[in-house]
Amino acid sequence: MASKELEPPVVESNNGSARTPSLGKTSLEAATVEETVPPGFPEGGARAWAVAAGAAGAMMMAMMMMMIMLIYRRIYQEYYQTHQLRDQSPSNISWIGSLQTFFLLGGGIFGGPLFDKYGEKVLWGPSMLYVFAVMMTSICKSYWQFMLAQGVLGGVCSGLMITPAMAATSQYFLKRRGAAMGLVIAGSSIGGVIFPIALSRMFNNPSLGFGWSVRICGFVMLAVLLLSLVAIKARLPPRIDQFFILSAFKNPVYVLTIIAEFLTIMGIFAPLFYLPTFAVHNGMDTQLASYILSITNGASFFGRVIPGITADRVGRFNMLFMASVCSGVLILCWQKIHTNASIIVFAALFGYCSGSVVSLMSVCFAQIPENPKDIGTYMGMALAIISLGSLIGPPIDGVLVNKYGGFDQVSIFCGVLTLAGSAFVALAKFRRGFLGHLSFEVQSYKISKTFEAVFQEKSAEEEPE
Repeated sequence: MASKELEPPVVESNNGSARTPSLGKTSLEAATVEETVPPGFPEGGARAWAVAAGAAGAMMMAMMMMMIMLIYRRIYQEYYQTHQLRDQSPSNISWIGSLQTFFLLGGGIFGGPLFDKYGEKVLWGPSMLYVFAVMMTSICKSYWQFMLAQGVLGGVCSGLMITPAMAATSQYFLKRRGAAMGLVIAGSSIGGVIFPIALSRMFNNPSLGFGWSVRICGFVMLAVLLLSLVAIKARLPPRIDQFFILSAFKNPVYVLTIIAEFLTIMGIFAPLFYLPTFAVHNGMDTQLASYILSITNGASFFGRVIPGITADRVGRFNMLFMASVCSGVLILCWQKIHTNASIIVFAALFGYCSGSVVSLMSVCFAQIPENPKDIGTYMGMALAIISLGSLIGPPIDGVLVNKYGGFDQVSIFCGVLTLAGSAFVALAKFRRGFLGHLSFEVQSYKISKTFEAVFQEKSAEEEPE
C-alpha cells in the first residue's frame, strides 16, 4: 500500500481562524501553546474511563502495603514488636517498609519498558505475585521472612504494577491527562484511608488475629485487581525497538524534572513519618494523634484530583511548581505549630499540597516524550532514580531527630530540599519554554505522524496481495 505525504495538522488559532503551523526555526521560536489535540487521543469515552478506573484500582492495591508500612507503619510495626518480631529493634523493622517503598518506585525501571513493548499483559504476573506476597506475609514468623515477602516481593511487584497502570491511562488522554491521572493516583489515597483503619480493627479482634486479618485484605486485593486487569488495555501497538531509551537523558527538561522530584521526594516524607509523634510531643491526646495521618491522607485525595484538573488549563509544570513551593513552605512552618488546632490544619493543608506533588509528577513525566508509545519507559526510568531519594531521605530524618531530640532541624532540612526541588521544576519549565512547550504544535504534528504511520502499517498488513 503506497503511503501518501502527510499534511501538517490544521490548528485553530485564538481568533477562531484555521491555520497550519510552520515547522521552520522562526516559527518555533515564536510558537505559542494552542488548544489542540493530536489525532488518536479519545479524551474520554467508556473505554478510556474504564482504563482510568482500572488503573485507579491497581494503584489503590499496589500502594496499600506501602501506606500501611510508611504512613501508618505503627499498625504493622507495633504489632511486630510485640508479636512475631519482638526481638528486633524498631529501626530494623522500619527497614521492611523503606525497602518496599524503594522497590515500589524503582520497579518502574522494568515495568514501564515492559508495558511499552508488550502491553497490558505484563500486569498479570506482578498482580498475582503481589497477592501471593500478601498471603505469605500472613504466615511469616521471622524477620527475614517478613523482609522477603513484604519488603522485597511485595515492593517489586507493586513497582511493576503502578507504572504500566499510569502509562496505559496516558495513552487515552492528552488535553485532559491531568484530570485523568489525578483520579488514577487518588486511588492510592482511598486505599491509604480504608485499609489501615480496617487492619487496626481486625488486629484487635481476637477471633481474627494477624494471619486472617492480612489474608482478608489479600482476598479483597485479589478481587479488585482482577477487575482492574480486565479493564486496563493498552491503546497503542507495542514498541519494537530498544528496551530502555537512554537518549531521553539528553533531554534537559527530562533531566531537570528528575532532579526536581528526587529532591522533593527526599524532603516531603518527613511529616508523613513524624507528624503523629510530633503531635503527641506537643501535648495532643494519643487517640486524636492516631487520626492525624488519616486527615492528611484524606486531604491528599482532593490534592491529587483538583490540581490535576486545574493543571490541564494553566499548565502541568506550572501547577507542579506551585504545589512544590507550597509543600516546602508548609514543612518550614511545621516547627512553629504547637496547638491541636494548628496541627490538624497543618495536616490537612500538607496532605493537599503533597498529594498534588505526587499526582502532577507523573503527569509531567508523561508530557515529555514526543512519542506516546514511550511514556511508560520515560516514567519508569525517572521513578527508578527518584526511588533513591525515598530510600535515603527517611533515614537522614531519623538521624536528625535522634541527634537533636526535636523536629526543628528536620523541618529546615526537608523544607529546603523541597524548595530546591521546586527551583528545578522552574528551571525545567523555563527550558521547556524554549525547547519543548513552545513547540507543542510541532510535537502534536509528530505524534499525529506516528499514529498515521502505525495505521498505514496495519492497513498494509491487512491488505491482500
